[in-house]
Amino acid sequence: MNIKRRYLVIIVVVAIALGAIGSYVGLSMFANGTSLGNEGMSKSDRDLLSQLSDQKENMEENIGKMSKVADAFSIIKENYVEDVEESQLIEGAIQGMLSSLEDPYSVYMDQETMEQFNEQIESSFEGIGAEVSMKEDNVTIVAPPIKDSPAEKAGLKPNDQVLSVDGESIDGLDLYEAVNKIRGEKGSKVVLEINRPGVEETLEIEITRDSIPLETVYVETKEQNGKLIGIIELTSFSENTANDFKKELTDLEEQGIDGLVIDVRGNPGGLLQSIEKILKEFIPEDTPYLQIEDPSGKKTRYFSDLKTGKTYPVVTLINEGSASASEILAAALNEGLDYDIVGETSFGKGTVQQTVSMGDGSTIKITRFKWLTPEGNSIHEVGVKPTIEQKMPDYYYTNPIQIEDALALDESDSKIENVQIMLEGLGYKPGRTDGYFNKSTQEAVENFQRDKEIEVTGVIDTKTAEVLQTAIIEKVRDGEDDLQLEKAIETLTD
Repeated sequence: MNIKRRYLVIIVVVAIALGAIGSYVGLSMFANGTSLGNEGMSKSDRDLLSQLSDQKENMEENIGKMSKVADAFSIIKENYVEDVEESQLIEGAIQGMLSSLEDPYSVYMDQETMEQFNEQIESSFEGIGAEVSMKEDNVTIVAPPIKDSPAEKAGLKPNDQVLSVDGESIDGLDLYEAVNKIRGEKGSKVVLEINRPGVEETLEIEITRDSIPLETVYVETKEQNGKLIGIIELTSFSENTANDFKKELTDLEEQGIDGLVIDVRGNPGGLLQSIEKILKEFIPEDTPYLQIEDPSGKKTRYFSDLKTGKTYPVVTLINEGSASASEILAAALNEGLDYDIVGETSFGKGTVQQTVSMGDGSTIKITRFKWLTPEGNSIHEVGVKPTIEQKMPDYYYTNPIQIEDALALDESDSKIENVQIMLEGLGYKPGRTDGYFNKSTQEAVENFQRDKEIEVTGVIDTKTAEVLQTAIIEKVRDGEDDLQLEKAIETLTD
C-alpha cells in the first residue's frame, strides 16, 4: 500500500496520541523498572493527561517536524530489497526515539513483553531473577538479583554486562530480544558470558532457571546488651510490600522491640506508592518525607498524616545495590528524623518513571519526574551516603573463578589474589592476598581440598575452583560475618 507522506504522519501521530489518551487508565508511576499499581488518578496523572490533550490539539504543528520520519518510512517501505511490515517500521521508530534519550529506564515494551512484565509484577515468573536494561548499548544488570534467585546464587552483580547467551552474541539485539533469550522455563540451563567491571577476562556463568517468587519482607529479632532489636529486610517494593511491612512491624512492636533495623541492601526499588505507605508509618505530618520535581522544575513536597513518630530508634542498612525506592527510604528517615544510615554509598537512581499504554497492549515506560530528599537534594548518579560507613569482609566482593590452566606454586595472577581472599574468608590461611601463590597458599589449598573431600593436589584446578566458589556463595548467603548488620545493631544498643 502506498501511503502519502502527510497522511502517514497523521496516522502515526493520531494513533500514538489517541492510544495514550484513550487508555490512560493504564498509566502508573514507579521508581525503577517495576510497574506501579493504580490507586486512582493523582494530580500529576491529571496534569499528564491534560498535556497529552494539548499535544493532540497542536498536532498540525508537530506534523511538519515529523516529515523526516515519514520520508524514512516511505524510502524503506518502497525501496528495501525485501518486504517490510509497516508495524515493524513503526515499532522500530518508537524504540529508536526512546533509545536516543540514552536513559536506560525509558523503554518501549511491545504487547508480548508487557504481558511478561505484568506476570513478573503480579505473581511469580520463571527465569534467573535479575533486572537488566540497556546502558551504553550493552545489556546490563542494573540492580542486585532477587533474593534467593538463580542469579543471586550464581553470583551475578549490578553493572555486569551480558555479552552472549548460550554462546550466541547478543550484540545488535534490542533489550527485550536479549531478555527473551535469557529467560526460560524452570529447570532449564543458560550460560551467560559476562563482562564485569574491574575483572580482566570475561566470565562464563551457568545458571539453572527457576520460578521466582516475589516475597519481599523477611523478619527476625536479635537481643544485644539487654535490648530486643527487630530486623526487617525488604528485598523490593512490590504491590504487597507495604501491607506486609506494616503487619510485621506491628508484630515486632507487640514484642516490645527497643530498636529497628530496616535492611534494604541489594533492594533495587519498586513501587513509589509502596515506599510512601511505609514512610507514613514513621514520619510525622509536620515533616516532608519526599519531594517530586516535574518536567517544568516545579517541586512538590509530600507529607503524611501521622501525629507522632515512633518511640524507638531506627537504622537503615544500605549498600551499592540499594536503589530508587530504597534510597528514598534511607534519605527520608535520615533527613526527616535524623536516623542513622549504616553501610556503603547507594546506587544513585533519582528518577521516577511512568507507563503510558499505547492502546494495543504495548506500553512506553518513560522517565517523567525526579525525586528529591525531604530537604530537596538529588541523589541521581551520586547515591545516598551512609552516616556510618561500614564495609563487608573482603570475601563478599570476590568474583567467580574462571580458569583454563591450573593455578599453582610460585605463580602470580589476579585470579590467585581472588582465591586467596576466598580461602581467608573461609578460615584457611593463605599467608598473603596479593596474588602470589606461595607455600602458605599451597597448604591452605590442600587443607581446603582435604576438608571438601576432593583430590589433594595443592593447585587450583577447575574442580577446586568450583567447590571454593560454591563455599563462598553459601557463606555470603548465610549472612556470616555481616559486619554491616552488626554495626547497625551496635548503633541501636550502645
